[in-house]
Amino acid sequence: MIRHFRDLSDAGGDAIAAMLADAIDRKAARAGWPKGKVDADAPLAGRTLAMVFEKSSTRTRVSFDMAIRQLGGTAVILESGTTQLGRGESVADTARVLSRYVDAIMLRTDDPMKLAELAEYSTVPVINGLTDSSHPCQIVADLLTVIESGKSLPGSQWAWLGDGNNVLHSIVEAAGLMKFAVRIGCPEGYDPDDAYLAVAQAHGASIDILRDAGETVRGADIVVSDTWISMGQDHVDEKLAAMMPYQVTSELMALAKPDAIFLHCLPAHRGEEVTAEVIDGPQSRIWDEAENRVHAQKSILLWAFGLLG
Repeated sequence: MIRHFRDLSDAGGDAIAAMLADAIDRKAARAGWPKGKVDADAPLAGRTLAMVFEKSSTRTRVSFDMAIRQLGGTAVILESGTTQLGRGESVADTARVLSRYVDAIMLRTDDPMKLAELAEYSTVPVINGLTDSSHPCQIVADLLTVIESGKSLPGSQWAWLGDGNNVLHSIVEAAGLMKFAVRIGCPEGYDPDDAYLAVAQAHGASIDILRDAGETVRGADIVVSDTWISMGQDHVDEKLAAMMPYQVTSELMALAKPDAIFLHCLPAHRGEEVTAEVIDGPQSRIWDEAENRVHAQKSILLWAFGLLG
């Protein structure tokens, strides 16, 4: 059976825990090594990952490239504008062809239906590098960062400030699988998708939507934000005005626990969703979080190939 990683639920809580343990071990084993040196066991030697990009990327592109290299494999990078996808070839036909060429496919796109179609017609594992609905690879890195900060996932309190977007959807999904609570501070009209909330709550997660930023953050272990304006969104001025009460400031962080950490998947717009004082401050873990994309995605790849969990 092919292991696709379209959302966190494709793996489940036990497998995610195994990914996190593996990522911690592999990261520690590489301490002091050059970035391009292959892991001692080279578990994906001879494997090739196709990375298909329909949206701009820095961290996803570089981290997946380095992840497959460190595991002993290679990557092929495809831009939709320079492939037949950009000229009207169907996702299904692209899946059929790429499955004959490579061992796994990572897709970064807008429409989650494209990801679903790719997985349906692919005969190799498909990994969600981001869609407008979810961003599961980012959240595995976030979970890893939280653990590295000395915090336990079960029972932790997360506070989200801002838009009810794809990153939040995956955090909510993780809450149900890993047994932590999420308070969501966002303005009316920008709530997350009810379907993600319902699934997490069915798994016993405490998910609350609040309209007051202070109440959202009060007593939190982890404070998370993301850019308010995603690629291609309209009504920028109207949205910015609605979001400004949820800007993460030092004053807001002071309402969280004294040892609370701040996460942001990047890129950040300093002075919009978060102030420079917070993003560059002692509670920020964003650079560890960004680095952890490599280590998390190595473990995701190993899971997809059936070598983990």
